[in-house]
Amino acid sequence: MSVKHILLLPGDGIGPEVVKEAEKIIAWFNQNKGTQFTTSMAYIGGIAYDKTGTPLPKETLEAAHEADAILLGAVGGTQWESLDYAVRPERGLLGIRKELGLFANIRPAMCFEALADASTLKREVISGLDIVIVRELTGDVYFGTPRGVETLPDGTRKGVNTMVYTSPEVHRIARVAFELAQKRNKKVCSVDKANVLECTEMWREEVQKIHDAEYKEIALSHMYVDNAAMQLVRNPKQFDVMVTGNIFGDILSDCAAMLTGSLGMLPSASLGAKDKNGKTSALYEPVHGSAPDIAGQNVANPIATILSFAMMLRYSFNLAKEADLLEKAITEVLAQGLRTADIMQDGGKKVSTTQMGDAIIKTLAVLAKKEEKAA
Repeated sequence: MSVKHILLLPGDGIGPEVVKEAEKIIAWFNQNKGTQFTTSMAYIGGIAYDKTGTPLPKETLEAAHEADAILLGAVGGTQWESLDYAVRPERGLLGIRKELGLFANIRPAMCFEALADASTLKREVISGLDIVIVRELTGDVYFGTPRGVETLPDGTRKGVNTMVYTSPEVHRIARVAFELAQKRNKKVCSVDKANVLECTEMWREEVQKIHDAEYKEIALSHMYVDNAAMQLVRNPKQFDVMVTGNIFGDILSDCAAMLTGSLGMLPSASLGAKDKNGKTSALYEPVHGSAPDIAGQNVANPIATILSFAMMLRYSFNLAKEADLLEKAITEVLAQGLRTADIMQDGGKKVSTTQMGDAIIKTLAVLAKKEEKAA
């Protein structure tokens, strides 16, 4: 393969620790599988604010535009909570998504069999779970205007955020969900609140239009967001692909994440549209946050970040075989009973962040040798 450049954005909290483990995996693939990945690092989030006065420096954005793909750790922390909203760490993440046009967030929620008992739900409810939530990223109340807080003449304070979508925004995210469903079980559930929010009533109508015109072979259903939240914990395996707006997707994807037992297990991909040269901007990140309470202690779970790299292999570089190998290695390590603190179970062997990364690399080597012998 040709040389591909990956921009690493470790960010805040446990971000640097988990990205470091993914960097070791990248190096292993270069050394053993003929990939030619180069990497560089840049600041984003709280650390970027501390060093440059902004959570998204110009240099970071320029590097992001040049990269073939981006791997991000996490942003945020209690030390920045008193900052003005415009310069809080989270604005760096929202800003890079907006600037790169990353409108589609793909969040798989898959239960590894070895962790079926780690969930707070019964094993039979989540064993074999494999769903994907497609979340629109660049619209909705997070970006709609008007927004803000004002003090009225009588001293009362009023806060305003605006939920807004246009039909082209709905169409493009719906197509992502339908295309993904075509490669899976051909089922899409579109989530809205059409009974009380006109914006999402329009969303439902436009998703239906795209389905009827272009994807009739896909089974499409619609569900109100409150019912969807209930169904995710009642019977999550009824879903295949779920598609929804920014704020509903933010909430539901974290709900789905905990079905598997830990936020530390789940990756995500944020994808843009193809440009005139056929390049698709893509940012990959673990679903978990910066977890400042455990930062620097070498106890964080790096698996979600490593699985995010596996998604990068699959979606940005068309290296499905390599992605399968990495996912298989993680499955085997978990089957061996190795556990970071967040997924620790009776009978498991507790390991650190770096020990988990090293175990995955060791298992990759074993699996690669088996492949060579089989060939």
